[in-house]
Amino acid sequence: MRSGLQSEIQVSNISNCNFIANFEKVKPLLDLKGSNELLSIWKADLNDINESFDDVTRGCVGIFHVATPMNFQSKDPENEVIKPAINGMLGILRSCKRAGTVKRVIFTSSAGTVNVEEHQAEVYDESSWSDLEYITRVKMTGWMYFLSKTLAEKAAWEFVRDNDIHFITIIPTLVMGSFLISGMPPSMITALSLITGNEAHYSIIKQAQFVHLDDLCDAHIFLFEHPEANGRYICSSHDSTIYGLAKKLKNRYVTYAIPQKFKDIDPDIKSVSFSSKKLMDLGFKYKYTMEEMFDDAIKACRDKNLIPLNTEKMVSAAEKFNEIKEKFCLVNNE
Repeated sequence: MRSGLQSEIQVSNISNCNFIANFEKVKPLLDLKGSNELLSIWKADLNDINESFDDVTRGCVGIFHVATPMNFQSKDPENEVIKPAINGMLGILRSCKRAGTVKRVIFTSSAGTVNVEEHQAEVYDESSWSDLEYITRVKMTGWMYFLSKTLAEKAAWEFVRDNDIHFITIIPTLVMGSFLISGMPPSMITALSLITGNEAHYSIIKQAQFVHLDDLCDAHIFLFEHPEANGRYICSSHDSTIYGLAKKLKNRYVTYAIPQKFKDIDPDIKSVSFSSKKLMDLGFKYKYTMEEMFDDAIKACRDKNLIPLNTEKMVSAAEKFNEIKEKFCLVNNE
């Protein structure tokens, strides 16, 4: 909408029983300036691979497919994460083909499709793909998300090769910056894990790459409008090891107790870079520094009371939560 494009948003899996919950999720979009004139919201089912997306794609010239199931705690990842991601991808592409008006489809892929493998390279580019056997064997934190995104993108490339659809994927790394929703976005749960003490995510950021949300949004529009855009594009502006990140955060946010040592992570670990050369060679320029993206993310989290101003309050909140949890368990066991 900021670029003046007429926008139609599809919300996945709305039914009568959970419409209110979904309305709360999309309300920040409805509150945006210009939404009355430039935005309409439709409902769809990611598991419906036939005609669920036909109404919204009809008459459109461009499609941005940015949503995917992202539930790291899923008890049924095959049916709750993996299949919906693939089915949703193919359902959208089939609708685009039937519409006959769609000139270009931009798919938001993930760094999880590129470098999830046993041994990290120094630099990754658009030719790199994650190791599916390694993902399913190790089942690291977020494994079902990495698998679903990789399988969905590969299925999409196979489909568009046979159906003459101009398809472009943009591959963001950990997305940082300010955000609209009331809860913390999954990427920021990972990126801010050194502040929140969420150790399960340390393995993901031991060799991490980052991009500001606004830079990523601008890259989507840039690739949609650029006449020579084609294929996959990495969108990543900064990288760091967990040790480098911990040092930066400790020096910049002194009220938080940022750990500086990490069990089972080599102190001499090297950083891993995601090359944005292909994107930048087209003329795209990043606007945000690493400090700015963390400043914006932390401010947004504080403003929404998602993280406190210091570690002491965070510990107190965690202790209070555990107290309530224990009492709840005792009551339910009696």
